[in-house]
Formats: sequence, C-alpha cells, structure tokens
Amino acid sequence: MSFTSSTTPHPGPVHLTGPVWRDLAEDHRERAAIYTEPFLERRHHGRKHPVEDFLFTYYTLKPGQLTRWHPGPWVILLDAADRLEWKFYRRPSITELQKTGLSPEEARIQRPTAATVDVEAFLEARSTAVVFTQEILSRTVSKPGNFGCFGMHEWAMAYRSEENDIRHEYLDLRLGADGTDSVVETHRIHCTHFDAFRFFQPQAVPRNEIQPTREQQRSLEQPGCLHANMDVYKWAYKLLPFVDSALLMDCFDLAWQVREMDMRAAPYDLKSWGYEPIPVETARGKKQYATLQREFAERSIILRQRLMSTLDRADSTLMS
Repeated sequence: MSFTSSTTPHPGPVHLTGPVWRDLAEDHRERAAIYTEPFLERRHHGRKHPVEDFLFTYYTLKPGQLTRWHPGPWVILLDAADRLEWKFYRRPSITELQKTGLSPEEARIQRPTAATVDVEAFLEARSTAVVFTQEILSRTVSKPGNFGCFGMHEWAMAYRSEENDIRHEYLDLRLGADGTDSVVETHRIHCTHFDAFRFFQPQAVPRNEIQPTREQQRSLEQPGCLHANMDVYKWAYKLLPFVDSALLMDCFDLAWQVREMDMRAAPYDLKSWGYEPIPVETARGKKQYATLQREFAERSIILRQRLMSTLDRADSTLMS
C-alpha cells in the first residue's frame, strides 16, 4: 500500500473530555439539521424539491450519517464507550493517552471508555479508495479551470423533451421545449464530467465535443466543473471517519450552493420555488455564470487541498 508522502508529520494525539466533544457533536448536528430536517419532513409527506433534495438523493450519504459527528484522526475522545462499537474506532493505548498530557494514573482510569479513529485499520481497509481520492484530487487541483461551458450539461439533459422523459418532469421549461432545443443546437457543448454526461438525452450525446468515460474521470476532472466541485463532498464522505465532520460540512455547504447555481442556470422555470434564473442563453447570463463558476472553483481548490492535507499524513501514520 502506497500513499502520497508528506514532509510534515501528523500532530501528536490530543484528547477531548466528554463535555467538550459532546458540545462539538451537538454543534455539528445543529449545523447539519438545517439541511437534513427539511428534507426528512418533505420525504415524510411525499413532497419533492428540485434543488434541495439533490444532495440526499443523488449522493449516498444518508441524513442520519451526515449528522453523526467524527473528530477525525489523532483525536482521543474520553468517556466515549459507545464509539467503540462504531466502525473504524478503537480503544487507545495508555501510551497514546499519556501523549495527550494525561498522567499514567489518569490514562489508566480513562482508557476503558476512551475511543479514537482506528487510522491503521481504516487505511488498510480503504487503501484503494484513499489512493484513488488522492489521485483525482491532486490531478484536479493542478489543472486550469474551464469556464466556457455555461452549464449546457443541464440543457443537454432536457434536449428533445417532447420525445424523451426529462429528469424533473414536474417542472416547466423556462423557454419551452422548442426554445430549449434551440439553445442546445446553437451552443458549443464541452462537458468534461462523466456523471453529468451520462444523463444527456441520446440526441445530445454526439453534440458534446468529447465523450467522457468512467475510466477517463481522473484525467478529465477540472476545477471549473460544477459537478466535479459538488463531488468534493462525495470524496469527503467516502473517507469517513478519517475525514473530520467540520471539513465534511464545509464540502457539503459548497455542494449545496453549487447545486443552487446549477439549477438556476438550467432550463427549468424555478421562479415559483424562489430561484431567479441565470439566463445562460444571453451574454449577461453567461457573464454571471462564469463569475460564480470561478468563485466556486477557488473554494473547491481550497477544500481539495484540505482533504489532501489530511490524506497526505497517512504515510507518516503507518511508519510511526
């Protein structure tokens, strides 16, 4: 198993007392609940939301999993016996507890109910996912962004709507079926993201300047892509509990805001849902889209670097 090495060793372990970490866990639960509780309420009543449901229906992390707090690696939780039943958690050694500043006697007393992320077990079990994530993050960060797509992927998904089923069948098209088709037919389409491209309508597939595949994902991802930037959230949650929940929620927040922009620039009429359109079929809309796209790209790069910084310490952990 080989990971990207880091010249900066991971910090020594720290411990958090029960009252401290439970406050942090509750703060995280409240932060996540802003998103999860409205979704769960809608689901209970059988209602859909074209924007706010996406992160819970497209991605695989369940609302209950999102609200569960993880401190990340090298943090020892005291008075946390229940955590010992969670996957990839273990009881720390007395030596590890002493390294956090506890006396030998305090370490002996605290050890039976202390818990920490089992870094070695996680890295051993998830080595393939870790290596893949490091590669796709590092490759994406190193590339220039493409800011000339203007969200045409969503229009390609609604192309020839009178002949095809569209993803959001309960929404009206802002320009109607013919107007939507005209935008697709008169614009350059250059979508680099396979998981967006695979939802293109069949007639729109040959209109894309490239034909992305799953195998090309690592080489095609670039930081200007809205869907690639939403996926930073996916790479974060796939590495739980190695990734701490504060970073996870920062990735979620970005994905949430990107989704709003993505749908505002889509061909659907969302005014009744409270979303002003970004009319990408116009020069003004294209400028607005590219400006927001660049802002999200900058934020996504910072989040990718934070994820990479966590993963880059894996080698030093295994060698220590």
